This record gives sequence, structure tokens and C-alpha cells, in this order.
Amino acid sequence: MYYSPLRYPGGKRKLANFFKLLFRANDLMDGDYVEPYAGGAAVALALLFENYAARIHINDLDRGVYAFWRAVLCDTDALCRRITEVPVDMETWERQRAVYEATDPDPLDLALATFFLNRTNRSGIITGGVIGGKAQQGTWKLDARFNKPDLIQRIEKIARHRSRIHLHNEDAAPFIDRMANTLPRRSLFYLDPPYFVKGKSELYANYYEESDHRIIAERVARLEHPWIVSYDDVPEIRALYRRFRCVAYGISYSTQDRYRGREVMFASDGLVLPPVDNPSAIKAGECRRLERHIAQAAAAPLLDL
Repeated sequence: MYYSPLRYPGGKRKLANFFKLLFRANDLMDGDYVEPYAGGAAVALALLFENYAARIHINDLDRGVYAFWRAVLCDTDALCRRITEVPVDMETWERQRAVYEATDPDPLDLALATFFLNRTNRSGIITGGVIGGKAQQGTWKLDARFNKPDLIQRIEKIARHRSRIHLHNEDAAPFIDRMANTLPRRSLFYLDPPYFVKGKSELYANYYEESDHRIIAERVARLEHPWIVSYDDVPEIRALYRRFRCVAYGISYSTQDRYRGREVMFASDGLVLPPVDNPSAIKAGECRRLERHIAQAAAAPLLDL
């Protein structure tokens, strides 16, 4: 099930089952889960709603993404009312884009604009082109991913869990340091930084220079909590994380699964990784089977007594 109201290229929601298995295998159940680059927070919400994580800590430096999540948690009724009332047409798309690009927009206006553009643009890329093109002559129109009742239900469900959701708007490096000093040991960090190769493309509003990637790698290496980092699979990133275990896998980037790329995942020392070939391709049935296996393996020493 997809819990996030936001669409993001990269299909991170497909990693949710992998993280469920991580929680089972590493005694992280009812612990904390941290995402310094939250975006749509699909994995975080899955872990929270399905009672793997007791609390989630989601951070995003992007002002629009932060404004949206803040409105979801703190101004739910007003946001849902605006979503209900907003026309989904090209005239509105132009207005929402202007709000998004404004220097100092009202926070709730920015939240709606971010959400509107995310739902009406190709692959959810806020700075990208509108679904169907400006002439709206494509097979799909801009309202193709704008099911208002369903999206409002998702937002309201998230709001009902607001006491277990901690939202932040910080640069990732100091956020990592601060959380590392305050979180209990039973916590997992998941970092999905801007891609190294596509970092300056339209995918990211806050792209990284090579030095930024190096700073994050240094921060991660100092963490005493367990962690996972995922990136585009390129030599420069492998070099930064060369002393850690890695798993390479394929992942879809478009909403139509037309384009596949390669990612690589790095893991902290001591973190037990599920025995799977592709972390993004674990189906629900396989996840349940592996969870049973993990539970049986954990109980085996007790049975021997």
C-alpha cells in the first residue's frame, strides 16, 4: 500500500518491505526511524503505519516539501479544504507554479502549490513539465494523478499519527549530528541523498556538489547507530563508501516504469541484511515469509534451552 500523498521519482516506496525486514532482523521493532532526505517519506510512513517504527523523524531542506508536510501535520483541515476546492486545470497550474517560484509565499499557499505541482507534473518532479503538456493533447491529462478523495484520506491518516511524526527543516549534515546525539540506540538512519550524476538535473531543487557528498559520507561513517545509504551506482560514490558492504540493484525512475537505472546501497557494520537479491523488488508474500524465517531463527536458541 502507498501511504504518501506525494509522488517521487526513484520508487523508494518499493524499498519499504526491505526496511521492514531490517527492523525484524536487527531488533529495531518499536524503535525510531530517521530520514534526513525525506521527500515523500513513503518508507517512513509504511514503517509507522504498520507498527515497525514507534516514531519517525523526517527532514527535508526543500522549503516547499517542508511546507507541505507542516501543513499536513499542523494545518490539516485548511490544506484538505484547499485541495477539495482547487480546480485541476492549466490556468490553476500556472498560478500554482507562480506561487511555488515566489520569493516569500504564504506557507499554506506554498504547501498547496508544492502538492499541486507534484501531483500534476510528470513523475512528480515539481520543476518538471505538466502531464499531457501545456496544450493538454497527450493521452494523460494533468488530473491523471489527482484523485482528491484518496489523497485527502492519506493526508488525514498521516495527521492522525502526528504525535509520532517529528518534522524538521535542516541541512542534512547538522541534522544527522544532532539526531545521533539524541536518539535511542534502537534507531535506524536511512539516507537517500541527491544522486551524484543527476544531482544538478531537474530531479533536485537542492543539488549536491562533490564536496557535499564527501561531507555526508564522513558524517555517516561516524554514526554509532545502524544506517543504510542509497545512491546512484557510480564509481565516485563507491569510493566514498568503499569500506562498507554494498548491494547493487535495479530500480525504476518513471511512474510508468519505462526507464530503469542502477542504484547501490551501503550498510553500517553489524547491520544484518535480509537475504534478497534486489531490495526494491520484495513482494508482500516474500516479505511475510522472510519475516517468519527471521522470527523462527530468533526463537531457535530459546527452544534449544
